[in-house]
Amino acid sequence: VELEGHYSVECRDADGNVKWTDTIKNLVTDVGKKALLDTFLGGSAYTVTGPFMGLINTNASAAAYADTMASHAGWLEVGGANAPAYTAPRKTISFSAAAGSAGSISKASSGTYTFAFTSAGTVGGCFLTLGSGAVSTIDSTAGTLYSAGAFSGGSKTVASGDSLSVTYSASA
Repeated sequence: VELEGHYSVECRDADGNVKWTDTIKNLVTDVGKKALLDTFLGGSAYTVTGPFMGLINTNASAAAYADTMASHAGWLEVGGANAPAYTAPRKTISFSAAAGSAGSISKASSGTYTFAFTSAGTVGGCFLTLGSGAVSTIDSTAGTLYSAGAFSGGSKTVASGDSLSVTYSASA
């Protein structure tokens, strides 16, 4: 089974006008795939903390399968120590039931998650963290990095007052 996911992103200015839209075909990290398999096929009860969605800086294209929350040398999380700042915390994601059949199964976030910017800067992508230790705190390196990816059209600038609305879907 090959896992893939997509983030759909829409940026609006302070007046509600659409500034740009983009999509991300993310990679599911090695630790994310292992967590999924170990959790589901582990044979015991489990509780997943998160998932939490965060934003990546201009180097989102550097996301790699070997990345973890504690070690992702090619990119930084935005919102805390790295501009642009947005209203904390990371967004807690919930999902609708999986649907489909015959090799086309998907699961989508049950809502749209909005990041409201309080300063200007550049955003390049999104990530999801989950599992033991994962928290919604911006810049936390705890938890398992499930997925990360870059906007298909490259990094985008945002201004204070802009907002990003993001949805996530996964398919196998």
